[in-house]
Amino acid sequence: MNDRPAISVIVAVYKAESYLQKCLDSLRAQTFQDFEVLLVDDGSPDHSGAICDEYAATDSRFRVFHKENGGVSSARQCGIDHARGEYTIHADPDDWVEPDMLAQLYAKAKAEDADMVICDYYVDARGNSRRIVQRPSALDHETVLRELFQQLHGSCCNKLVKRACYSEYRVAFPLELSFCEDLYVNAAFLCHDLRIAYLPQAFYHYVQDSNPSSLTYSNNHKILLQKIELHRLLKEILPNNDYNTVYPYLQASEIWSFILCKDKYSAKQYHTLKRSLKKLHIPYKRKLIIFVALYFSLGIARMLYRISKIIK
Repeated sequence: MNDRPAISVIVAVYKAESYLQKCLDSLRAQTFQDFEVLLVDDGSPDHSGAICDEYAATDSRFRVFHKENGGVSSARQCGIDHARGEYTIHADPDDWVEPDMLAQLYAKAKAEDADMVICDYYVDARGNSRRIVQRPSALDHETVLRELFQQLHGSCCNKLVKRACYSEYRVAFPLELSFCEDLYVNAAFLCHDLRIAYLPQAFYHYVQDSNPSSLTYSNNHKILLQKIELHRLLKEILPNNDYNTVYPYLQASEIWSFILCKDKYSAKQYHTLKRSLKKLHIPYKRKLIIFVALYFSLGIARMLYRISKIIK
């Protein structure tokens, strides 16, 4: 195996035995050969670790790291710490990729001397595959940062990133986060003047509803606490102008979640959330009134539209 591969693919593995092989087979089938796959077994209680070992035993490009369970950020960072490639990209164990993904991304990166290459991706759900376009309106880091909180996806799985950027800009996955940790990392990168390229092709298949062990399927209380923690961490790293740009989006997201899921919290959980929101100086009571008014206004507008259609 090449000690300095062109690309390091990092797969954080936890309770993935039922779909991990499809992911790893798609990586092994790459037309591009100069890569390594770092399989980080995050203390999986199932046979995921054994599956990782089987692939490493038959293909020297696959390397396995078994560690105590520490969450997805801990696993992703373990992969980064052991990566040897010029570029890095992440893949989730319940997803899979097209055979020319690495070849196309690497060719684009080298052609434009890019620090980050963004591409489209697919969402696979209920037997259908839908392409999601990720074209930024401009390729400067400020525009991409702003649009990362609008129409662009925060995932690390559709972004090839030069490994040196992690050390040069001191970017690491925050252990406090097990939700939106990839959004945080990409935002941290985009605080800097990266050379960004866009490839208008889709390679990565994001498979929805396949992993009930992920935080997304956990309770709403944990998810919202993670969003609030993301908010706090972003406030620390983003310059004031950038933070003020994304703040309204983050604020709306958190308050809206707080409103919609209120009946699913215990009194203790609700009090914890309210205290956390106050620490971030979010005027949730005023926002509650605004959102409720907007919700009912939209409902009335829809009702009036239907009535007008009937009358016509």
